[in-house]
Amino acid sequence: MKKIHSDLLQFRGTHYDFGFYQGKLLKDSWTLKNREKQWRVRKPRFIVEEQEVKEAITRFAPGVWDELLGLRDALEWPMEKVMMEFGGYRIDYKRSGCSIMTGDGYFIRNYDYMPKTYEGRYSLFQPTDQGYSIIGPTQRITGRMDGMNAKGLVMGYNFMHRKRPGDGFICCMIGRLVLESCANVTEAVQMLREIPHRHSFSYTVYDKNNVTYVVEASPRGVEVRTADVCTNHFEIMKKENRNHLVDSMKRMDAIQSNRENIEGAYDAFRLMNDTDRGVFSKLYSNWAGTIHTSGYLPKENKAWFALGGDREPVEFDFSQWLNGEDLEEEKVEGEVDTDIPFAHMEDGAYWSGKK
Repeated sequence: MKKIHSDLLQFRGTHYDFGFYQGKLLKDSWTLKNREKQWRVRKPRFIVEEQEVKEAITRFAPGVWDELLGLRDALEWPMEKVMMEFGGYRIDYKRSGCSIMTGDGYFIRNYDYMPKTYEGRYSLFQPTDQGYSIIGPTQRITGRMDGMNAKGLVMGYNFMHRKRPGDGFICCMIGRLVLESCANVTEAVQMLREIPHRHSFSYTVYDKNNVTYVVEASPRGVEVRTADVCTNHFEIMKKENRNHLVDSMKRMDAIQSNRENIEGAYDAFRLMNDTDRGVFSKLYSNWAGTIHTSGYLPKENKAWFALGGDREPVEFDFSQWLNGEDLEEEKVEGEVDTDIPFAHMEDGAYWSGKK
């Protein structure tokens, strides 16, 4: 078992200042050192033009562009490098797992991916210039793989495939733009219809009204359905599905077959986080091991978070934090059953030319 942690980032201020703050924290970090080595092997297969990226981002969430400018100034990088690392536009994304379930007052998700990519950052950001406040773990610094905003909108995404990519945003930046700008599921669905998608993902959105939509999105189209469970296959755009869906179906069946025994958010959290219930995954070397379980209770404006399996969730009262009460904790700690290095903690979280 490997002991891991996520740093808690708390920030109130402008997007530019938030970017500058994060840039200072990232300087000389293992995250950037490992990523630099990753790029030596994984050559980009795309072009990132500054004006194109700026126009794409500012159409949906202008503050995020200011955050990128803050990162640029703190890191003293050229803008091209900042966009390549943190812009979330036309950047490749590997396969992954992930499972989501919603119910009366709750949204619970397992984030299944590769430890070598995990940044170990859990962010609470209250902007003073524009956009909604957001709580949740980060991906590629500026992006969000799941989260909740001050209006009680919750979002999480599930990977489908990365065949035939298009010009557009990757999943974590899409998640950030939705949480930054949308107040409810209706607005979120509308944005997900309009935003350009680089890869094929499902985005599950949920709000205080107990309404859940699963948005099946690819570079070739977007479809919307109501559902309270989502794993890693499309139900409508089935032609977009991968050939091997056994694991995705297995996790969905495990959730559905236990639904009648779920009486509330905590029962749902245990179903997702307990390692012997059929949903939690230990396939870390296959890019599909469960790293964290997130829970969001929008009616109570609370968030739960656990690293690794068989853990009690750490609870954050987002309302109290938004009212100025800082969290006392600086980290969330946990354990995962792997020896693969984590990007934010140690050397070796990159790929050699043979891997």
